[in-house]
Amino acid sequence: MADIVDQATRSRMMSGIRGSNTKLEQVVRRALHARGLRYRLGGAGLPGRPDIVFPRFRTAVFVHGCFWHGHSCPLFRLPKTRPDFWRQKIESNTERDSRVLLQLADLGWRTLVVWECSLRGASEDLRSRFFDKLAECIRSS
Repeated sequence: MADIVDQATRSRMMSGIRGSNTKLEQVVRRALHARGLRYRLGGAGLPGRPDIVFPRFRTAVFVHGCFWHGHSCPLFRLPKTRPDFWRQKIESNTERDSRVLLQLADLGWRTLVVWECSLRGASEDLRSRFFDKLAECIRSS
């Protein structure tokens, strides 16, 4: 199936997709801050540049979009346009994610991954319980 926009337009659209400070990251940060957790951004020189870092607890949190990180959930669907390109790209992302998690573990850091599907479309009550559990995980040793 051919793309409905020209290559220059598609390139401009794709370059507009943010890699940091996404809406999902902001929601997670706001919720953890409301639960009394203070964090650092930018990865603090750690492998993989974690989205949220809790130096006090030696915990790194990654906020992953299901599409970009190849999560096996209903939100992930391989595009019909250029499937070989996308398969290779997403596989390299998942391999890098695994490698980074191992590097952080070797450095003595705990890692947590928040998936987009765990929050998207969830009720406020379910989100609140999710963030309570996440905060509890971060505080535990």
